[in-house]
Amino acid sequence: MIRKAEPKDISRIAEILVFTKRIKYRSIFHNDDYSFNELQVVKVADEFNAPELLDKVWVYDDGIVKGMIHLEGKEIAELYVDYFFWKQGIGAKLVEFAKEKHGSRFLWTLEKNVDAIHFYETHGFKLNGKRQSEEGTPEYIVMLER
Repeated sequence: MIRKAEPKDISRIAEILVFTKRIKYRSIFHNDDYSFNELQVVKVADEFNAPELLDKVWVYDDGIVKGMIHLEGKEIAELYVDYFFWKQGIGAKLVEFAKEKHGSRFLWTLEKNVDAIHFYETHGFKLNGKRQSEEGTPEYIVMLER
């Protein structure tokens, strides 16, 4: 079931974000200092203690929080599924929830994250030609919209 995130979910959300970002982004950014020193579960959990952020997050919970989606207006700001539960349709359920219940229309993802681009294209999003530098990195993000 997809439900609004609660304070009790913060550590699990942080865990999902940290480990998934390490798995997906380390090969793109090649920055071990960030991946293993800056990106820490406690630090990320502290960010989600802010009610104004937690209020924009939903989780996929079937007894275990397996994924999360962060929505900012009509934008999908973040969507992450715990690595151990990939390929089980959780990401699909989260993105469809965002589209149907919140009218999500667009998102940004790393240009080199071809798996994410393919995933979102499968769910009706298309690259629209917008591309910008990812702040503080040599990488680019691209916009997809529907």
